[in-house]
Amino acid sequence: MKRHIDTFLEWVLAILLGAMVLDVVWGVFTRYLLESQSSWTDELARFLLVWLSILGAAYASGKKLHIAIDLWPQNLDPKKEKYLNLIVISVVLLFAVSIFLIGGLRYVYISFALGQTSPALQLPIGFVNMVLPISGFFILYYKLSELFDLLKNMKNGN
Repeated sequence: MKRHIDTFLEWVLAILLGAMVLDVVWGVFTRYLLESQSSWTDELARFLLVWLSILGAAYASGKKLHIAIDLWPQNLDPKKEKYLNLIVISVVLLFAVSIFLIGGLRYVYISFALGQTSPALQLPIGFVNMVLPISGFFILYYKLSELFDLLKNMKNGN
C-alpha cells in the first residue's frame, strides 16, 4: 500500500511541477515577447508552489527524507534509539493531527464560509488551502505505518 501511495504522490508532484514550469514559461513569454503579461500566471505559480511544497513535505516524510539531527541517535544503544524514534514519531503525529488535519480543515472551512476568492483566477481560496488536510492525511498514514512497524519490531525484540 505504501508503495502505491508513494507512486501516486510522485506523479502528482511531477504534474504540479510540470504545470508550474509551463505557467512560468507562459508568464515570461507574455511579459517579454508579447509585452503584456497574463494577469493570472503569477497567482497560479504561487498556488502551485504551495501545493508542491506542502505535498512534497508529506512525500519526504513518508520517504524519511526530511531534515533530521542524527548526532544524538548515533550515540545511543539500539534500544534507546527505538524509544527516541517512538517519541519523534509521536510528536510528528501530534503535529500532523493538530496543525495539518484539525487546523487545516478549520482553515479550509473558514475560507469557504467567508467566500474568499483569489483576485486574478477567481478561485475559491479554500481549494488552495485544501492541501493542508490532504497532506496531513498522507503524513498521518506514513507515520502511523512507521509507528506500527517500530512497535512490532520492539515487541519482537529486534
